[in-house]
Amino acid sequence: MRYRSSFLVGVILIIWFVISFVTNILGPLMPIIIETYQLSLTMAAFLPFSFFLAYGVMSIPAGVMIEKLGEKKSMLIAFSLNLLGTLLFAFNPQYSMALASLFVIGIGMAMLQVIINPLMRTAGGEENFAFYSVMGQLVFGLASFVSPFVYAYLIKAMGGQSAGNPLVGALNSLVKNGLQWTALYWLFGFIFLFMLILLSLIKIPRVQLKDDEKAGTASVYMELLKQGKVWFFFLGIVAYVGTEQSLANWMSEFLKRYHGANPDTIGINAVAWFWGLMTIGCLLGLVVLKLWDSKLVLKIAAILSALALTLALFGSQEMALYAFSVSGLTISVMFSVVFSLALNSVSKYHGAFSGILCSGIFGGALVPFVVGFIGDFIGLRYGLMFLYLTLGYIFIVALFAHPLVNNKTVKFKDVFNSSNTASI
Repeated sequence: MRYRSSFLVGVILIIWFVISFVTNILGPLMPIIIETYQLSLTMAAFLPFSFFLAYGVMSIPAGVMIEKLGEKKSMLIAFSLNLLGTLLFAFNPQYSMALASLFVIGIGMAMLQVIINPLMRTAGGEENFAFYSVMGQLVFGLASFVSPFVYAYLIKAMGGQSAGNPLVGALNSLVKNGLQWTALYWLFGFIFLFMLILLSLIKIPRVQLKDDEKAGTASVYMELLKQGKVWFFFLGIVAYVGTEQSLANWMSEFLKRYHGANPDTIGINAVAWFWGLMTIGCLLGLVVLKLWDSKLVLKIAAILSALALTLALFGSQEMALYAFSVSGLTISVMFSVVFSLALNSVSKYHGAFSGILCSGIFGGALVPFVVGFIGDFIGLRYGLMFLYLTLGYIFIVALFAHPLVNNKTVKFKDVFNSSNTASI
């Protein structure tokens, strides 16, 4: 018997919002974290490193665990880990606790991302899965766009500019050592507690995974890891996520160091619009990928992203501000294209291969760390130039990928002719 629930679809969309809201706040926080703890760029880079290391460690084991425990228990464990990680830092806002906190939260987030796509297929129906997947991307992007402004509001409100707000007053009373920006962690804690209560009260079906969605045995992973093309695409995911997170995490600090931009206003706007334009780009990508081959789209995206990066690093403050934000638009299709090219390049074991590819999210730990390390020695501008290599690798993926199945396209004139025919 098939299970359908519009309410559960709504809950899954809320989970997407929560994942994005928490995950992508680190970029706007980076300048104030560096200032608070007097960190070098390398030490600051250990923060995203801790978070995304958890993805690399947990993506494959999470799939195995979820098959054994089921979705509801696994989600409750994931949000319990998120709550634990948040409270670790909220009660003791030290740099070392921040590292531990982000790693624990990262484990919870990795588990959630493995769970919710198959669960969405079950709750919304296979025939609606593509639509709800796009809806999930939109919600994810909306949360990333909103979260920097929530942070900005909290900082202003806790500075006395919004007196009388009971939520702000409660958060202010919980803050330790006068570090007002850490109020975000208390807010995250309330959100995770709410999700735990909500999930414990609702019915969540056991998902019957398709054969190509299952995690796979150790022998399956060994067979895949012996194939060069598996590593080829794995490194493509590493390169993309590393590029995305390096831009998101370092742009505010770059604007502060090279242009004297206030991270609590100009920096926040840049990061917010980076995620906002990425969301718009995902929508445009749906259209573009119907007209052009995905490999061509990936090549153009890599070239435009390198151009945007150049303008951001070497242009004026205004140009850098716009170019950093626009880079969200230019990289927006990369993850989905690289992922689909990868899965379309193998004939079996898609579930296990997906787990390996998701482990490539570790790039969000590795590349920002490399950028920060280089930045400590010769400057953040030159550190960010490392992204020319990651974008170059993505271009190489576009050149040398040989999928067994290409994305279906239509000619623009056919679209135009069909629309004319429909109007007659």
